[in-house]
Amino acid sequence: MLPAPAVRVEVKTDECDFECARKAAFREAERLMGYPRLLSWFDRRNGTMHPPDECCVAGEPSWIAYAEAHGANLTIDVNNGDYTFIFC
Repeated sequence: MLPAPAVRVEVKTDECDFECARKAAFREAERLMGYPRLLSWFDRRNGTMHPPDECCVAGEPSWIAYAEAHGANLTIDVNNGDYTFIFC
């Protein structure tokens, strides 16, 4: 379960890669929070995340556990879960 309610952002281009999604998420987070700090992310298209799974708490993806432990209060979901970014 994501640590904060997700704000959905749709980028209407087939060429939206991780960097495109990250920029879109930051724009929305800045609009909502002013000066957001990115805690963690998940790239479903490539199966990558930060922090990596080696840091994982049993039963929970590392990127979610890390965000929860560090005060996450905003989740940005880009393109219906292709990319997820968690901020505080």
